[in-house]
Amino acid sequence: LKVAWEVLPSSGFRAISAARRTRARQSSAMSGGGDGGKQKANDEKGQDVRTTNILAARAVADTVRTSLGPKGMDKMIQDPKGEVIISNDGATILAQMKLSHPTAKMMAELSKAQDVEAGDGTTSVVVTAGAFLGAAERLLAKGIHPQSITEAFLMAAGKAEEILTDMSIPVDLGNRDQLLQSAITSLNSKVVSQNSDMLAPIAVDSVLKVIDPKTATNVDLNDIRIVKKLGGTTDDTELVDGLVLTQKVSKVAGGPRRIENAKVGLIQFCLSAPKTDMESNIQIRDYSQMDRLLREERTIIAKMVKSIAKTGCNVLLVQKSILRDATTDLSLDFCAKAKILVVRDIERDDIEFISKILGVEPVANLEHFSADKLGSVNLVREDVLGDVGSIVRFTGLSSSAGGCCSVLVRASNQLLLDETERSIHDALCVVRSLVKKKALIPGGSAPEMEVSQKLAAWARTLGGINAVCIEQYAEALELIPYTLAENAGLQPVEMVTKLRAAHAQGDKFAGINVKKGCISNMHEEKVVQPLLVSVSAINMATETVRMILKIDDIVISR
Repeated sequence: LKVAWEVLPSSGFRAISAARRTRARQSSAMSGGGDGGKQKANDEKGQDVRTTNILAARAVADTVRTSLGPKGMDKMIQDPKGEVIISNDGATILAQMKLSHPTAKMMAELSKAQDVEAGDGTTSVVVTAGAFLGAAERLLAKGIHPQSITEAFLMAAGKAEEILTDMSIPVDLGNRDQLLQSAITSLNSKVVSQNSDMLAPIAVDSVLKVIDPKTATNVDLNDIRIVKKLGGTTDDTELVDGLVLTQKVSKVAGGPRRIENAKVGLIQFCLSAPKTDMESNIQIRDYSQMDRLLREERTIIAKMVKSIAKTGCNVLLVQKSILRDATTDLSLDFCAKAKILVVRDIERDDIEFISKILGVEPVANLEHFSADKLGSVNLVREDVLGDVGSIVRFTGLSSSAGGCCSVLVRASNQLLLDETERSIHDALCVVRSLVKKKALIPGGSAPEMEVSQKLAAWARTLGGINAVCIEQYAEALELIPYTLAENAGLQPVEMVTKLRAAHAQGDKFAGINVKKGCISNMHEEKVVQPLLVSVSAINMATETVRMILKIDDIVISR
């Protein structure tokens, strides 16, 4: 992108400007003066800025275009430290790209917004925006004013939403199969697509666990904790009814590893001797003073452990501490003698989730530590997972009315582990989209083709400049089926023509079947996606394109 931005130095700009001036003079001579709907003949600077902006944004769209669909390619992203990410998730790729052009950054933000809103379709939204910008460029070349184009595009987006809603199939959240189909479709375009039959039920069941299907209108994905642990294969990924922690049980003093009918406490203070607020050194002259100091330390820690044990607590989670040791060998020894299982280094970010799922209240001061702050769990045990370490499982939660669950993700290497986590997150987002907007539409670029057909037909009834703009907008949507066919190694022109013919005959569920290399009914093939994904992709892409078209100057502020 930097190249695209720098390739046009001042001489390049001058050359473009000169060519534009000639073209503008010719067009004004032909039209006998300016027209209301035409671009002003002397607005060369605005034209140049718009051209470079469109160029930069389309360069970003072309970068991620090859990773669209189930047969899309993956991107390998290397950061300055040499760490590598392999992914074909549009949002991940664009978030990692180092973009210098401001309009290119808008495309990355667009993908991020789609990720937040729908969670899926992050590549499609950028490719769609790139197609719309191409259409806008052709319209600008005809001399149509940018404002006329943006107004027409807004009308088209509104109509597109109506068309998509008309072709959608209502969803009942009690019907698990419908949710599974859309989750499998989402996972089919990921690196872990061969495991989609196993990962999709995990995503669906975990969402159904944390909501009430009859009344839910949204899902808080913070209630579903994805825990990554290296080792094993993707098949070992499981949904845990309870809590999983990747921290180890501290075994310094040979404390218990398994506790039934556990009372769990969560502390945010340190089980170690107190320190002064300021840096201070204590000089000890003889053994008796040293003895006294150590004895004092033992007494303080023994008191702390006693008061914790007195509440009936037998599993203790200790928050990570930066300033001083959260636990010392001495305090762990006392805890082992009191038969208390200690898990150290609980991250501050996890405190809220743990307290919600276990029904335990975090305590910041020993004086406030009492029996009513504890959570009850049937079984707490440490699971050793071969050479890669261990996890702590909390099962049989009495208070999981909080509606939380954990997903333990396993994979043989770090790259696959991260990608599996991203894929499960996308599948969760797809199910969440269905909870938000209870409707499904077919996949395989059937909705884009249907919208394209209907919009083109609608444009013919309008007349005027709007008709020209909406026709280009409709044509631009055909880039999605074209790209899908191209990435699958099919003949794109032939496939898109067949698809267009099928939709023209009224088969609104016809889409490109990339596995069989033909056009088939996507609903029967069970390739479906949430309505929210496509609606938000078209609306957001249109908004971004309108914003880019309205920019006619870049001002550098000091």
